[in-house]
Amino acid sequence: MKRFSQFSPYLVMFALFIAAPFFLQEFRLGLLAKFLCFAIVAVGICLIWGYTGILSLGHGVFFGLGAYCMAMYLKIEASPSGIPDFMEWTGVSELPWIWAMFSNPFSAIAAAVIVPVFLAFLLGYFTFRNNIKGVYFSLISQAVVVVVVTLFIGSQDITGGTNGLTNFFTVFQYALADPAIKQILYFTTVFFLGVSVMFALFLTRSRFGRLLQAVRDGENRVRFFGYHSTVFKVFIYCLSAAMAGIAGMLFVLQDGMISPEMMGIIPSVEMVLWVAIGGRHSIFGAVLGALLTNGLKSYLSEYYPDIWLYFLGALFIIVVLYMPKGIVGLFEKIRTQLSSSKKKGAAAYETDTYLP
Repeated sequence: MKRFSQFSPYLVMFALFIAAPFFLQEFRLGLLAKFLCFAIVAVGICLIWGYTGILSLGHGVFFGLGAYCMAMYLKIEASPSGIPDFMEWTGVSELPWIWAMFSNPFSAIAAAVIVPVFLAFLLGYFTFRNNIKGVYFSLISQAVVVVVVTLFIGSQDITGGTNGLTNFFTVFQYALADPAIKQILYFTTVFFLGVSVMFALFLTRSRFGRLLQAVRDGENRVRFFGYHSTVFKVFIYCLSAAMAGIAGMLFVLQDGMISPEMMGIIPSVEMVLWVAIGGRHSIFGAVLGALLTNGLKSYLSEYYPDIWLYFLGALFIIVVLYMPKGIVGLFEKIRTQLSSSKKKGAAAYETDTYLP
């Protein structure tokens, strides 16, 4: 019964996700689908930051790489000649080899996971192996963002430059504008979020998860006991990059575009803020933070277009100053206080009853 109560918030949350298409309009459902993609990224950041203590400020790159891999396939499929329109405008008559790799949808799906994982492995191996951590790793991850974004903007003939990739019409020859296809993509996103959450819960409740927390709390002691902490850190970093790549791949199907701006420093920092607001030590908190922050951002920008950034900034300040463990941490604190007050009340009642 206790174990069921631990998972009941997740069951309620996913029941609401499954029921959402029956009471949300098409536009709102599309927004929710994008927010669910962001929640997948948040789960990965929770694993690497909340459980392992590695603050990555560059997950926007992994998200963008996954999105670009899928977008390249969609762009080829949307082009009658098989060559993207922005390439035709510059006189390109033959598809570049790097694009030819993504003419097959399955290779594009595989690349959306492999490419972010490969970059994360290179970055993680050479930094963690040299014991680079803390703020130094965060700065390096931000530097990678700057390099990758600059590379994508500068390679306009390959990536579309600042405009990015857009104007997608079909996926697997099915129209993306078809409401039935949109629902299928929505439930696909829910499925991948569910798999990510279940795998993260399994991981954090296993011996491996306890080792991750030990690395966070005392890496030198972990090394003293004979564990190679670099292996664990590289693995969890690659796993979080894979989740971000999958999220980017699903996002571009929902949103219909991807640009270098979406993988820059600001989106990368925002991803960390989602987890901080929800609670970085909780998988449920990470998902809640991503949904709540982006939902509030959408609502405020829609109804208060002139001042919505002030509201959002105030929320970030309140969380940092008064809720260091996020919303979930606040709920846990309230529940603990209520539980302790009930015990004190019961103890006082027994004392009054049995006084001689």
